[in-house]
Amino acid sequence: MNFFILLLTASLTLTSFALSATKLAAQDISHLISQQEFARYQNVADFIEQSPKVTITVTPSKADKDKYGQQVARSLTGSDCDRDGKMDNNATCNAVFYKLWLKYTR
Repeated sequence: MNFFILLLTASLTLTSFALSATKLAAQDISHLISQQEFARYQNVADFIEQSPKVTITVTPSKADKDKYGQQVARSLTGSDCDRDGKMDNNATCNAVFYKLWLKYTR
């Protein structure tokens, strides 16, 4: 019984690690950003700032509803660093920049 639990725990851990690694993998977008365009970015912050922007609608908080009423809409705008049409978090933007940096600085 203990062996089965240990095996199940190890399996779930490896699956979780594999899914996390897949999600964090930076998409190769060098077909969208040329070496000349990439050279114009001063640093990763500049790359993120100049990336296309995406706006998403989020569920308003209770405080928003109390303050503005039940019909309030809330949205967030962020960068689409990998140009897939979805807002990216900072880790994804950093990974995309790093992948491009490795490709173009060699």
